[in-house]
Amino acid sequence: MELRQLRQFVAVAEELHFGRAAERLNMTQPPLSQSIQLLEKELGLLLFERTKRHVKLTSLGEQWLVHARRVLDEATALPATARKLARGEMGLLRLSFVSTVDYSLLPAIVSRFRAAYPQVELSLREATSDVQIDALLRGEVDAGFVIAPPSTSLSQTLTYCPILREPLVAAVPSLWIDSRRTGFGGETLDPHDFFAAPLILFPRRSAPIFHDLVSGYFAAHGAAFAVFQEAIQMQTIIGLVAAGMGVALVPQSMTRLQREGVTYLALSGRVPTVETGLIWRSNDGNAALQNFRSIANTFASSAQ
Repeated sequence: MELRQLRQFVAVAEELHFGRAAERLNMTQPPLSQSIQLLEKELGLLLFERTKRHVKLTSLGEQWLVHARRVLDEATALPATARKLARGEMGLLRLSFVSTVDYSLLPAIVSRFRAAYPQVELSLREATSDVQIDALLRGEVDAGFVIAPPSTSLSQTLTYCPILREPLVAAVPSLWIDSRRTGFGGETLDPHDFFAAPLILFPRRSAPIFHDLVSGYFAAHGAAFAVFQEAIQMQTIIGLVAAGMGVALVPQSMTRLQREGVTYLALSGRVPTVETGLIWRSNDGNAALQNFRSIANTFASSAQ
């Protein structure tokens, strides 16, 4: 079946006259009649009831006309669709993200992108940085917000662009402050009081740069580094802090996650900063991704 046959069927169905339909299609009547007969033979169904005086759609023909028109409309729109896909105004963008950007970059960037490109289907999934890199290499996602990855994981396959750098703050159990636990009574926290408390942290495999940032902070102060409890989601870490199991270092943007039982304290002295950025396959030609990167870059220039 060809689009030409569908156009001919629709013309006859709308005119209910082979002569007028043929004139509308700039053809003669005999080949039009033959084409409709071949279409009915191919379908094994009767689309028209014919007499010497009139042509009438069968019940099936009336119903099929709706679908035929829809197919023709979609076919007519295909060239414009192709151009929109080429400009990144339509298509699919699969985006992954670490949990921390849900409280900093993600809402604003996604909101601006959706406003600018409402016809792009956006698929979001939360994952740790290591899982995102694996998914990118397997072609399962198009881009991801990750905590700065080791340069060894990039090579020429992946490209990484930093977007946001922010200081770390301490998340501590509110009960410790209420009970005036030693060192936890002020608006800021001395690093050595923090180091003495049980530490809750990501596993190193999930966020090696972040893990090394925290262990380096301990080392810079000559403190022994030991992880009391591991968790792979920042929300889980905050929940463990709320339960009084220990303390954590979190990006400053996580202070927007207000949870009963958790208090955020600034650390005195020089504190490390964590970097979050966008990562994608270097050879990805998805135009929607290019548009998303352009919007993300506007946040990078204002955040650094």
